[in-house]
Amino acid sequence: MASKVLGILILATNGDRTEFLQDPYTYAPSFTESTPLGAVESFQLGSYLKSTYLDSSSPLHIRGMPLDPAHPIPPSKINVHAKSGGGGAAIFDSSVALLQGLFPPTSLNKMDLANGSTIVAPLGGYQYVPVEMNTEGGDRVLEPWTDCKAFKKHVAEVYTSEEFKQTAKNAEHFFEAVRDYMFGRPASLVDMVYDYLNTQLIHNQSFAFRLPPTLIEQARGLAAYKESAAFSDKDLGGIGNIAGRAILSPITKALERIAFDDDPLRLLLIETSYQPFISLFSMLSAKGPNGQLSGIPNYASALSFEIIRGPAPEFRDFVRLKFKNGTEDAELQTLHIFDHPEESVPVTEFIYRLEVRHTTLTRGRRFAQTYVLTAPRGLA
Repeated sequence: MASKVLGILILATNGDRTEFLQDPYTYAPSFTESTPLGAVESFQLGSYLKSTYLDSSSPLHIRGMPLDPAHPIPPSKINVHAKSGGGGAAIFDSSVALLQGLFPPTSLNKMDLANGSTIVAPLGGYQYVPVEMNTEGGDRVLEPWTDCKAFKKHVAEVYTSEEFKQTAKNAEHFFEAVRDYMFGRPASLVDMVYDYLNTQLIHNQSFAFRLPPTLIEQARGLAAYKESAAFSDKDLGGIGNIAGRAILSPITKALERIAFDDDPLRLLLIETSYQPFISLFSMLSAKGPNGQLSGIPNYASALSFEIIRGPAPEFRDFVRLKFKNGTEDAELQTLHIFDHPEESVPVTEFIYRLEVRHTTLTRGRRFAQTYVLTAPRGLA
């Protein structure tokens, strides 16, 4: 039976990295870089995606992609974009590692020269897939909150809300207990306590031997609360959803391109940070096997948008979402969105719902003057 998957859009988070700091009020980032562990995590994610969508034996093999797994992938069918700005170095490296797993070296990646010799690409036929980044003026699609006055105001309002202050008060005992493991670093609900603890827990054995196991879970829960408060909004058009709203443009355009038979695009990979995941989970009302999705995704996580061709006689196109939470999940888990009873939603309905949310961006509100909802060249 022929595959019904016309193409996919993958949002992926970076793999493990060094400690990462952000200003709690402006989210101005510090430098971080990928680690060998992070490269392995992203490579494994790429290998998994290859076995799921590119292997000819898979029921989800993308229609129009080569059936021979050793066949080089046609460049016109692939587009890759990596977020610049905060965490950009680690995100770019993670995208390269993911692509190494997704498109491994093949001896068929070769060419015949006029002198009669045959040249195989380096490293046994390494496949060089271009990765695009917006490096001039900031990445306004994947990091639109930078230098945005409206978002700064939103964050300040979150921190001064009664709910946030009550949560911080309830967590006072935790922050008192964790200060002994922060070595002079600030430890409050607005600070990046979890990132420091988690980084040390992974990379510092003596620290890992000392840290009580309950502290890391409490830190993760509080970090998830804080980041969800900043990057989600009860109002679907609210500024808190800025990360999800900004990425709607490349998502909808990719869906339209893949569904159009004459467009060669079959796979769009966007390597990014955690913020769009938080916003999209909230905006889409995404529910997995264990209920509503929320919080910070693990390293090397993936959100897959599968575009599926329906049966005759209508041949309608549908979109199905799946999520893999890093190495915690063995495989992609199907999500239900918009409280829809079915696993897949018609592409036309999906785009309509997103465009309604996109339209609310500019109705009755003023946003950051530097915020432009326009996809960069690789995402248009």
